[in-house]
Amino acid sequence: MRRICVIGVGYVGLTTGTCFADLGNQVICVDIIQEKIAKLNRGEMPIYEPGLEELVTRNVAAKRLTFTTDYATGLRDAEFIFIAVATPAGDDGEAELKYVRMATETIAQTLTHYAVIVNKSTVPVGTGDSVEQILTRHGKRVGADFDVVSNPEFLREGSAVYDFMQPDRVVLGAANREAAEQVAQLYLPLRCAIMVTDLRTAEMIKYASNAFLATRISFINEIANICEKLGADVKEVAAGMGMDKRIGKDFLDAGIGYGGSCFPKDVQALAYMAEVNGSHPALLRAVMDINRDQRARVIAKLRAALGNLRGKIIGVWGLAFKPNTDDIRDAPALDIIHLLQAEGARVRAYDPVAINNARQQLTNVEFCADAYATAAGADAVVLVTHWNEFKQLDMARVAASMKSNVLIDGRNIYEPARMKQLGFKYSGMGRGNHSES
Repeated sequence: MRRICVIGVGYVGLTTGTCFADLGNQVICVDIIQEKIAKLNRGEMPIYEPGLEELVTRNVAAKRLTFTTDYATGLRDAEFIFIAVATPAGDDGEAELKYVRMATETIAQTLTHYAVIVNKSTVPVGTGDSVEQILTRHGKRVGADFDVVSNPEFLREGSAVYDFMQPDRVVLGAANREAAEQVAQLYLPLRCAIMVTDLRTAEMIKYASNAFLATRISFINEIANICEKLGADVKEVAAGMGMDKRIGKDFLDAGIGYGGSCFPKDVQALAYMAEVNGSHPALLRAVMDINRDQRARVIAKLRAALGNLRGKIIGVWGLAFKPNTDDIRDAPALDIIHLLQAEGARVRAYDPVAINNARQQLTNVEFCADAYATAAGADAVVLVTHWNEFKQLDMARVAASMKSNVLIDGRNIYEPARMKQLGFKYSGMGRGNHSES
């Protein structure tokens, strides 16, 4: 059993701390937001993540997992200190590191013994060096009072517990290999591949991985747009591509594009790092441009089907940026709703878990109790988030309830021929002759 402190109880911090506790370690999570810690101490979850609540409850009951707002309590006797705070996008696309700096400064002022400081947050290349500098400015000595290790996270929201417990790999970067090996010991029960490298390379692996996945998404969306013009079906194209072992099938689902807390800001941050260091990230810029344009294509499809959108009732199915999460950060639905409102449309919306978060960011939207209420009397429905419940709807009932049966399938989850048979004016993303361009 090792003693671990995790700074930050967002998706990454809470999942990391809870899973380490479930592996038998003594974990204390620290966050300066009192409301979050108060909720956790009452047994309430501050985020929605499948399977996480059960793990939290079990490990709190076993006294392996505790929560506090006090750094001194959290750092006392901690052998490993994981920094898992937010790194939002700055005004120019750079990753904002104020929370990392604040956490590091407080650690430096509070720590009274040697510990391994582990960067779990997604941070720009070179941040490990900056953390060392902050700690040394406060009188700490590298190798005596602390060592810094980069341990980027690869957790998918909605699958975070699974991804932690069954990772493809664990990446560790450090100037002191012995410190990295100490962190590696924490992951040994997972029996996964562990890569040890230097700090900057570990930080870059995270950005390069997310940028590559985002590139695959934008690539297949570009192909989808070409498919519509040429009469090909992008779902079949992607299936054929995926059979090639060199390509693979993952992240080749055409649709409205990526969103969330990682891909948008990480691609943007990598492009920023490239530019300020004299490189020209043309591919990254194209990835972001294609992703932005996919959201506007939904509005173009609605205009093609309905003409002027002013006064039209448009239902939106799905608000979270992906299924199995309540996260609406950079969610495609938000942009689509704002574009619809700018055109004068009346918007209704439904999501199984993200409605409460959406209420805090959206105005003049009618939030509905279910998908059927969203569609009733609507001129069009836009499927934005591919929740499983949307795949199993009684679509005949939906069609019968609508005013104009326009269905924009933003995630290509419906069979075009079947939807047209039910009376829908169906349009998918890149479905060739099945899409109304």
